[in-house]
Amino acid sequence: MDIQTAKQIRLEEYLHSLGYSPVKRQGINLWYKSPFREETEASFKVNTERNQWYDFALGKGGNIIALASHLYATDSVPYLLKRIEEQAPHVRPVSFSFRKQSFTEPSFQQLEIVPLSSPVLLAYLQERGINPVLAKKECKEARFTHNGKRYFAIAFPNMSGGYEIRNRYFKGCIAPKDITHILQQEPKNTCFVFEGFMDYLSFLTLRLESCPQYPDFDRQDYMVLNSVTNVSKALYPLGSYERIHCFLDNDRAGMEALQQIRKEYDSTRHIWDASQIYCGCKDLNEYLQKRMADGKEQMQSVRKRDDTLSKKPKGFRL
Repeated sequence: MDIQTAKQIRLEEYLHSLGYSPVKRQGINLWYKSPFREETEASFKVNTERNQWYDFALGKGGNIIALASHLYATDSVPYLLKRIEEQAPHVRPVSFSFRKQSFTEPSFQQLEIVPLSSPVLLAYLQERGINPVLAKKECKEARFTHNGKRYFAIAFPNMSGGYEIRNRYFKGCIAPKDITHILQQEPKNTCFVFEGFMDYLSFLTLRLESCPQYPDFDRQDYMVLNSVTNVSKALYPLGSYERIHCFLDNDRAGMEALQQIRKEYDSTRHIWDASQIYCGCKDLNEYLQKRMADGKEQMQSVRKRDDTLSKKPKGFRL
């Protein structure tokens, strides 16, 4: 794929191939929750007429190459074109042109991968309901320089030596991008499949909460897609399991990924759609956060009731 071909891809179709759906439409504009960070209100706009995006919180925008540059934190054109071609092989082009972009060297400079220890990152994980002790076992910490500034982020390793990285304001990938396949010491006939590592950590947290003495994390293998666009990479290793439990997002992209796995193995494997567990929530992490919020609300209600009873007059004994 060359630059001009990449520029002809519709942004809304490319975003869909990455698993993002618009929250609302306003005329020629589509609004998304930003792919660069977690947020509750949509601040990422795609102009379907000009085929350009703008992130209001970031204060930046551009075409598909600029989008990929932010997603993968690199300005290397060959790498970006390869990622776009891999993740959007079936999207339809549009006809228009953009002025020439200039790019330099990859943006991850002075990269260090160290044990996860940053109090800020651990606090971010706790806000999302994730047990920090579990996170330390499963994740690393990436420290790097980007545009002359020093950053740090949670780093989750994949099978090819790359990392999915995330902090409160940014999520991306240290190349190469790939699935993560977590194997137990003894062969298992069941594999649990997750869309992202936050959902995988959410499962471990929920299991630990329900069975604190014997969580039995090693009863099955795990696979984290790190993007629904990686589902094709997961099909071959999934073939070695009798049972496949899919903890994918409750959206169109998640359902399409599930159908792709079922199309490959439904006649020969037992495939269970585990998203029914968190029905009404987008994903397993949202379900975990909702449980956490409900628990706090219930605790506050009990405390308020107890405070009211303790202040109630006892009456007089004659």
